Formats: sequence, structure tokens, C-alpha cells
Amino acid sequence: MEVIEVLHMNGGIGDTSYANNSLLQQKVISMTKPIREQAITDLYCSSLPKKLCIADLGCSSGPNTLFVVSELIKTVNTICKKLGHDQSPEFQVYLNDLPGNDFNAIFRCLPRFHANLRNEMGSALSPCFFTGTPGSFYDRLFATESLHFVHSSYSVHFLSKVPEGIESNKRNIYMASTSPPSVVKAYYDQFQTDFSMFLKYRSQELVTGGRMVLTLLGRRSDDPTSKECCYIWELLAVALSDMVSEGLIEEEKLDSFNIPKYTPCPAEVKTEVEKEGSFAIDRLEVSEVNWNAYHDELCPSDEFKDGGYNVAKCMRAVAEPILVSHFGKTIMDEVFRRYKEIIADRMSKERAEFINVTVSMTRKG
Repeated sequence: MEVIEVLHMNGGIGDTSYANNSLLQQKVISMTKPIREQAITDLYCSSLPKKLCIADLGCSSGPNTLFVVSELIKTVNTICKKLGHDQSPEFQVYLNDLPGNDFNAIFRCLPRFHANLRNEMGSALSPCFFTGTPGSFYDRLFATESLHFVHSSYSVHFLSKVPEGIESNKRNIYMASTSPPSVVKAYYDQFQTDFSMFLKYRSQELVTGGRMVLTLLGRRSDDPTSKECCYIWELLAVALSDMVSEGLIEEEKLDSFNIPKYTPCPAEVKTEVEKEGSFAIDRLEVSEVNWNAYHDELCPSDEFKDGGYNVAKCMRAVAEPILVSHFGKTIMDEVFRRYKEIIADRMSKERAEFINVTVSMTRKG
């Protein structure tokens, strides 16, 4: 399985699309807003650039894609007003994701995005240019020292490939409490390799003093197989395993499938940043969000009161393309019907949260 070919969110605006099932990711973006505000404020006040180049890595498509960009532009505009500047800098925005991403949906949203910004900011708004940049962020994406600010939310925890040497991880689709130690080590080794390369390439693309803010799905625990980071995938493995037992999926198909992802703890992030050496950590924080995006929200209809339904739809929007590439499309409705029931049962018995690790860094001179 070539990850670059199959790892993308469900495109379009249909019932299972990421655009209609990404409220949880939006909540995380909102929760981490103060960290980005501080980073962009420190960056602008320290250099006062006439042109500000921003890259959003793993931008996906849907309402969240331009959410952070809009927020950053407004923050810089507010700073300019406080400093007595008549005009904000020009903005060059690069939107990056893998080639399978629904970039067309993003481009169709840009005229409305520009119109909304003009209505809100008026004459203070300088030109804002957008460029789509398809490709893996585990490779070089931008010219040397061409960026001032890099942001990524809920993307860098995905690996460049499924780790090698994990054939013994049978009936699991990710690290799990039953995974052999060699599997856990292989996942961690792949994370170290990938994250180090990610940092190396971003250090080449950012100007000295440039800022980078990353939010990854992670964990508090030192145990990489703890429930707080692996449980959601263990439950999907239960649904798939049940279908193997009933003859709906071949056992070899399940045994040969693993998710290319690693959910680090803060110490692991810190270790890799310090080891690579190009960045100074400004903030490293942990937060949590309920599995159900509509938890403590006014539900738009009765169906959204079903936590299992909401979580399964969110996970389907993220995981379906990679599952389809391995198991085929015909069984997807059945997989996620079973997954919904399993999730609902577990959520009725215990508190279920995703753990987020956010790191804000400055490119060293």
C-alpha cells in the first residue's frame, strides 16, 4: 500500500464526506487558537514582514481548510492596527495535502472566502494569494527560506508508510495491548524517522525566526499502546474481526492491514525536536476532546444525539479511503454499521476522549 496514493479524507459534500463530518477537528483548532495567536504575534512583531507566507500542511477540504488561515490574517490585521500601521502585509498562503485531496472543493470556496474577508476587514486588507501544493510533507514542498509560518492540525501523526516488520500484528490494525513489542518498536522507529525528516525539511523552508505550530493526536501516557490513543482503532479491529469470523472478510486481508499512524506523547515530540536541532520549543501542551463532537452541543437533530453514530461518521470520513484500498468498497456500510454499535456500547460505559499534543516552535538561526 502506497500511503501517498490512498491517504486522504472523503472528499465532496456527501453524507460521509470530511466536509460534513469534521466538527471534532474544528473544535481542536478552536481549542488551540491561543497558541497560534501567540506564535503569529511574536513572529510579526519581531520581523514586521511586508509579505507574510503561510503554509497549512494536511489542509484537507471543507469548512476547516480556510478556518485557520482566516484566523491568522485577522490576528495580523489586529496587530497592525495596534501598531498604527495603515496596511497589513500581503499574504501568500500555501495549502498542502496529498494528491488525492479534494483541492477542487477548496478552490471553489476561495471567491466567497475573499468576499467575506473584504466585508469584515475593508480597506485594511492587503492582497491575499492562494496556491495549492499537492505532495507529502515528508518531502521538500517549498523553496528555501520562503515561509514565515507553518501550521498543521491532525495530520503529522500520519506516517509516510506502514512500518516494516509488523507481520506478527495479527487481528490488530494498529498498535494494541495485544501487539508484540517488536510491532510497537517498529511504529516508534517509523515515527522517529518521519518526524525528523519533517522537521529537517521545514527548517529548510522557513526563514530564521519563522514559527511552526503542530497539533497531533497523541497521548499523555508513556505507554504507546494505552487506550487513550489506540482504543478507537481497537474497536474498528473488533468490527473487522467479527466480519472475518462470519466469513465476510478474508482473514489474510485483516492480518495484512495496519494503519500508518503514530500518536506520540509530549516527551517523544520534545525528544525528536531537540535531537533534530533546528527548532526551539516555545510551548508544548496537551489537551483533550470528547470522541463525540456533539458532546455538550445543541444537536441539530435527534440522530446527532447518538454518540456512536457521530464518532463512526467522523472516523469513516477519515479512514474510509484507506480501508477501501485494502478491503474494497462493497463492505464499507456494514463495517461502519457494526463499528457504530461497538462505539456506542463502549461510550455508554466509559469516558472516551482524544488526546491532543500541540507544539509551537521557532526556527533557530
